Amino acid sequence: MQPLRVGLVGCGEVTQILHLPSLALLPEQFTVTALCDVSGQVLQAVGDLWRVPNRFKDYKELVSQADVDVVLVANPDAYHAEVALAAIAAGKHVLIEKPMCITFREADEIIAAQKKAGVTVQVGYMRRYAPAFLEACRRIPELGGIRLARVRDILGSNSFFVNQTSRVIKGTDVPEELIKSGQKLQAERMEEAIGTPGPQITRSYRILLGLGAHDISAMRELLGFPKGVLYAAQRQGGAYVTAAFDYGDFICHYETGIDQIARFDASLEVFSEKQVLRVQYDTPYVRNLPIRLFVTSSNEAGGVSESSVHPAWGDPFVAEWQAFSEHITQGRTPKTDPADFRKDLELFTDMVGLMRG
Repeated sequence: MQPLRVGLVGCGEVTQILHLPSLALLPEQFTVTALCDVSGQVLQAVGDLWRVPNRFKDYKELVSQADVDVVLVANPDAYHAEVALAAIAAGKHVLIEKPMCITFREADEIIAAQKKAGVTVQVGYMRRYAPAFLEACRRIPELGGIRLARVRDILGSNSFFVNQTSRVIKGTDVPEELIKSGQKLQAERMEEAIGTPGPQITRSYRILLGLGAHDISAMRELLGFPKGVLYAAQRQGGAYVTAAFDYGDFICHYETGIDQIARFDASLEVFSEKQVLRVQYDTPYVRNLPIRLFVTSSNEAGGVSESSVHPAWGDPFVAEWQAFSEHITQGRTPKTDPADFRKDLELFTDMVGLMRG
């Protein structure tokens, strides 16, 4: 089969550091044929660097190209839904960076459009394609009953990692009115999603859509969908969020926050009577860092045994693209499809409701 031809909408940090290098490692599955960005400077520089022939400043032109089979949606969050819908309407397969969208209305529109068009739409939850995570999922039934779970994601600003390890091409030519219109659209979508609960809770919802989407999505695959949210609160101006999810026989504690320490402390931890599983993630902005599964067990002799499982080298973004290729060519529905993402919105809005008090 010929490689799938990819058009990338949004040529910023994530595309430059993560998606383009990942696609370059999969030449038999993908070839990049088109780029789109509102910055002409970025578009030219990235296009020249990666030798991409077709370049557009309007995503509507890119999705209409005959030599584009797949569209990556990696522009600002507020525009994700409209770009995805345009690509689906043009008969393209779509990989959407998280969050897929901001509101239930947008999610339902994307779900309906995908079903009507019959194309493949996958949300960019790359953590769920990491081999160590998949191994943890495989081992869950062997635990013999979960007693407690914990989901944690505390990290410093991405700039700590990006500035020391990557060169990101940035443009200075985006018109101020375009920047303001994007900010206005973002505010409108946020108000549609959660109303006007104040800047602190609004900030928390944005963190959940961005960072928290990875955590809650992985939690759902590992543990299933919870019976409900027992507790949710925000502190420090919305920058820190804690919650407790009810799984009936056990509680899953959730905590996330952003500070000024250059480290990435992200994990999912599951406790049973005689074993603890912990999937430990590192920053995705330094490619190919190992994602490991740590196992702590009773040795049945009054002591403890500990092991570290690293199933394979590689990068979860590459694994995500490999899975996307298989979903398209084999006609399979991605586990991270639009309907799956909608479940995260359900939990996020429940959490916001509890934050309101």
